[in-house]
Amino acid sequence: MAGSYEGPGDYIGHHLTNLKVATGEGGFWTVHLDTVITSWVLGALGFGFLWLVSRKVTAGVPSKVQAFFELLYEFCDNQIKDIFHGDRRFVVGLGITVFVWVFLMNAMKFLPVDFIAKGFEAVGINYWKPVATADVNTTLALALSVIGLVIFFSFKAKGFGGYMHELFCTPFGSNPILWPFNFLFQLIELVSKPLSLALRLFGNMYAGEIIFLLIALLSIGGLFGVGAGAILHAGWAIFHLLVVPLQAFIFMMLTAVYLALAHESH
Repeated sequence: MAGSYEGPGDYIGHHLTNLKVATGEGGFWTVHLDTVITSWVLGALGFGFLWLVSRKVTAGVPSKVQAFFELLYEFCDNQIKDIFHGDRRFVVGLGITVFVWVFLMNAMKFLPVDFIAKGFEAVGINYWKPVATADVNTTLALALSVIGLVIFFSFKAKGFGGYMHELFCTPFGSNPILWPFNFLFQLIELVSKPLSLALRLFGNMYAGEIIFLLIALLSIGGLFGVGAGAILHAGWAIFHLLVVPLQAFIFMMLTAVYLALAHESH
């Protein structure tokens, strides 16, 4: 527990440090191994489970698992259909993917902060941050993937000429003198999208992780501290029963909104 560390700062800093592997000359590229492995394992488990459910879909009375999946699909479809007009099958599928993956990564927050750390320390791994979305590299990578799809669908829906016209002639007009200002305006708007996606999710998860760690520090205060910490931890965890799915939902909805905007003409 917290008492095995030199002080509160050491305890918090230890739990917020990623397992890093430096690559390239001078260690310029650094891979957060815990983030990569955790996100991949959760993705494989979550989507592997959904794949197994899809393999057993029946037209008759659905099983409880199939009924849950159908409710999840209908929920995502109902939310997206008011935003995205036209064939939305890909967007709904992407929305489910984003929602499930982000939800699973966020849900690692429910595990006690020392539970995973102590387990890895027992096998000689001193650092392992389990909440992948508390790493800005994860949220920024997800956001950049979404923006990549936005650019792709902008070209697909409007054509090369149409998208170039939007970049250089919106919003101030098509006068060539205004082209640099239009492009700068569009570039700022494009860059702000992944930043808003990434930083919103990261900020909420990182702040929540710090509060969990601060609550865990109460354990050094003897029996009273342990009791108070358990009560506060339970209360904060209950609060995160709302925060965890809400952040996944917001990420899904913003993804749908940005893809819908990519199909609209200015």
